[in-house]
Amino acid sequence: MFRVPVALAVAAAVVVSAQPVWAHARLVSATPGDGQTASAVRSVSLTFSERFAAPFSSIELEDAHGRAIPLRSSVSSDGKTLSGRLETPLPAGVYRVTWAIAASDGHRMTGSYTFTAR
Repeated sequence: MFRVPVALAVAAAVVVSAQPVWAHARLVSATPGDGQTASAVRSVSLTFSERFAAPFSSIELEDAHGRAIPLRSSVSSDGKTLSGRLETPLPAGVYRVTWAIAASDGHRMTGSYTFTAR
């Protein structure tokens, strides 16, 4: 039987428990999603793996010609979902969502994807 020194066991426990702090926020779901085709799109919603700093986060939408589509953005009560609401449903076409968040660990995360409205 092996005996692990107490100091080594404590150090291992600290390293294992600290690993989630090292992880970065990641996009876990989007509505409409990347590459999807959707009807009557009135909002875009992005959910991340952890809370983010709302004042340093944004969501933008543009059409296939690069024209900005106005969104009214909001953050969910749990601080993990960033949404953009439209005044009217999107006309048929291809749209690009671009997002940026400041994760709770201080790292800035960005991304973009496209979807089609029909």
